[in-house]
Amino acid sequence: MALQWILVCHGLVTLLVVVSFLCGQWPIFQGTFVERIHYFLTFGAYDYSLRFVGAVFGAKGTNAILSVEHFCCDRPNPILQVIYLAIIGATYYFVVKSSFSYIPGYYLSEVHKYISSCAVAIGVLLFLWTSFSDPGTVSTENVSHYLSAYPYDNIIYSERECSTCRIPKPARSKHCSICDRCVARFDHHCGWMNNCIGEKNTRYFMAFLLWHFCLCIYGTAAIGLVLAGRLKEFKVIYILTVYYGIENSIFGLAPHVVQWLLGSYNTQILLMVFLAIVSLLLAGFFGYHAKLCLTNTTTNETFKWQDYLSWQRKIKEAKASAAALKASMDGLNIKGKPPAVERKSFFRRSPLEDAETVVKNNMYDKGFVHNLYEVIFPLSTRPSFRRNQSKAD
Repeated sequence: MALQWILVCHGLVTLLVVVSFLCGQWPIFQGTFVERIHYFLTFGAYDYSLRFVGAVFGAKGTNAILSVEHFCCDRPNPILQVIYLAIIGATYYFVVKSSFSYIPGYYLSEVHKYISSCAVAIGVLLFLWTSFSDPGTVSTENVSHYLSAYPYDNIIYSERECSTCRIPKPARSKHCSICDRCVARFDHHCGWMNNCIGEKNTRYFMAFLLWHFCLCIYGTAAIGLVLAGRLKEFKVIYILTVYYGIENSIFGLAPHVVQWLLGSYNTQILLMVFLAIVSLLLAGFFGYHAKLCLTNTTTNETFKWQDYLSWQRKIKEAKASAAALKASMDGLNIKGKPPAVERKSFFRRSPLEDAETVVKNNMYDKGFVHNLYEVIFPLSTRPSFRRNQSKAD
């Protein structure tokens, strides 16, 4: 029984660490221990390690760590791509080794062996397609094309020149310091893809997330059906109820069934838990990016809007505070006036309460149908924009 509790605790700790690392900065976790774990995993642990290396090995050790950081984080490298291929390859290997011997089974036919192989192959192809596709690189040859495709909103985007590329910077573009190029409709630089996610490959990135989510759900369900088939073939429920007198109910049978599965098929159980956790994370990522696509917003623009709205809110609060101060000063001047005037001044609404609410005005949001169409068929790939560019030339 101790083994089962160890596996359960291991799964819960793994889930907490993975969720904290990947999702700890989400607004829902602000002020919680998940956010603190995220900070420790992403900044605190590295900072303490760097100090420890500096104290033990001196400046040479610190410089060596910083060099590794520069290679891994500040320049294109295939490390995470190799890790992805290793994860999906190792996971599929263990699935084949532990579960394929039970297929065909009571609930699954042999066709699922081939379906799973094709599903994994398609997932890898989507990964490679996203990794090596052009995200929408802005160059001197096509900059006029992107300038016509994406007008400036003069709120978070205004006419300016890229200080690195020395070309006009189209609205919604950003110069990626890692790839060292300007990318149209820049969303983010994805380390797993070793590529930027931009105007031309957002559709491939979304397909990658959705397919891998479905792949994890399929794997979890398939392994679950394999285990259910083993329960049926060995007549475990029948034996427990007839020979051992266990009550034929979920609460009565569940502990004994779980104990039997963990003792006989612990590898399959661990694979199910792993795939279920990954599917939840992928669902979160896909849902977040789907919301961005449906509102025609990018991850980069999300941060820009946060900064802009925060700045505007501070300005309005400052104006409201100035108005409140002026009202207070005016109140001091009516001390000698009749009591009715003083009471009216006392119950007057504070100008701070009248401060206008700052509203996000996204001119690129033209309805979720049009926004989705723009993601699937990027503006720069449409013949109409190409004709406009040739006329401009």
